[in-house]
Amino acid sequence: MTDVIVIGGGLAGTEAAWQLAQRGFKVKLYEMRPNKTTGAHVSDRLGELVCSNSLGSKLPDRATGLLQNELKLLQSLLIQCAEDSAVAAGGALAVDRDQFAERVTTAISEHPNIEVVREEVTAIPADTPTIIATGPLTSPALAQDIGRLTGESYLYFYDAISPIVTSESIDMSIAFKGNRYDRGEDDEGDYINCPLNKDEYEAFVKALADAETIELRDFEREDPNFFEGCVPVEQLAKRGPDTLAFGPMRPVGIWNPHTNQRPHAVVQLRQDNLAGTLYNIVGFQTNIRWAEQAEILKMIPGLQDADFIRLGQMHRNTFINAPTLLHATMQFRKRENLYFGGQITGVEGYAGNIATGLLASINLARQLSGKSAWVPPITTMIGSLSHYVTHAEPKDFQPMKANFGIFPPLEKHVKGKRDRKQAYAERALKDMAESIKALDDPYLLQEKTH
Repeated sequence: MTDVIVIGGGLAGTEAAWQLAQRGFKVKLYEMRPNKTTGAHVSDRLGELVCSNSLGSKLPDRATGLLQNELKLLQSLLIQCAEDSAVAAGGALAVDRDQFAERVTTAISEHPNIEVVREEVTAIPADTPTIIATGPLTSPALAQDIGRLTGESYLYFYDAISPIVTSESIDMSIAFKGNRYDRGEDDEGDYINCPLNKDEYEAFVKALADAETIELRDFEREDPNFFEGCVPVEQLAKRGPDTLAFGPMRPVGIWNPHTNQRPHAVVQLRQDNLAGTLYNIVGFQTNIRWAEQAEILKMIPGLQDADFIRLGQMHRNTFINAPTLLHATMQFRKRENLYFGGQITGVEGYAGNIATGLLASINLARQLSGKSAWVPPITTMIGSLSHYVTHAEPKDFQPMKANFGIFPPLEKHVKGKRDRKQAYAERALKDMAESIKALDDPYLLQEKTH
């Protein structure tokens, strides 16, 4: 008898299936490959990595390194598989793709409590407890059913992500707070404005127009709705030297208090989290390659020393408006035995996808066992990520990856970025260990079995 259905054999789905199976539940894991391909995968193996082979930095004072360490405390199968198939990559946890996928496939396929079903799921199971972890390339039929359940306006089929910077890295001796025509709720202004004179603007526009972009894959280029209502900033730059000055960089209604003049053009940054530690660059969705993108964005006055926690990107994706639809436990608000995990929740990055799949599975297991839900402490990376994607402003919601900018402040101020990150990491691991102990979950308290 099937206790739980997990849809999707990627990172989140395989982690979720493993965690449930290890707690004694019978799991049917549905994966449509190889019967139906995605356009990005090249094999039928579970846990196949389709982009980078790196799970990010493994250094303990980096955001992804901390997330990996939290996942180790939570007995993550996939982090163990990654470490067992690691290749030399300096401070990063990079893997041999084939070995990694093979290890994941073997572990899942040989588990006595998991049945792998190679079929496309076209509709959400009505009665059986379910975790949807179908990732960014959810099949059209299932996406349509998810849209029916959630409401079409809360389901997105492509990403147009603007860059995000830490507020402390913005040079406020050049930039300034303010709204157009002084409109807004904050007396100082709701936006941070980076002013450009004519020469700075023309050099910036030329750099955008000349930049090398990431080539779209065939199935993205063929999608007629991929760029609908969302033009990359480099494409605007190519339409003419004044296009951006009359578009997202228009200076109308902006006055620079440093010079007592109106700038020739302006780049506006909007607060991205409640703590005010992150700001996104308004209207700057882009497909420029990341290394060159960072260099170009640092041409913006006030951002010359910017710390980008996320760069802009555009690619086909499927994700739901999690702040409207999900609890921080990854539970669907309108159906108690339905959970979501992975990139479809709006969490970016391999380790983040694993984490949300794991979080969803723990909470579904607890629900089925009559136990209370588990919300990881917000001081942990898993807790802060799950809180961010379920508490962000719904109308401006964009996917987010692990970063220290979404953490609550430390109780005591710590000088120096490196020391501060170390303090964040130490607090997170301490709080995660205490939270796990309080869960009284036998599987998490036992020695590793994989």
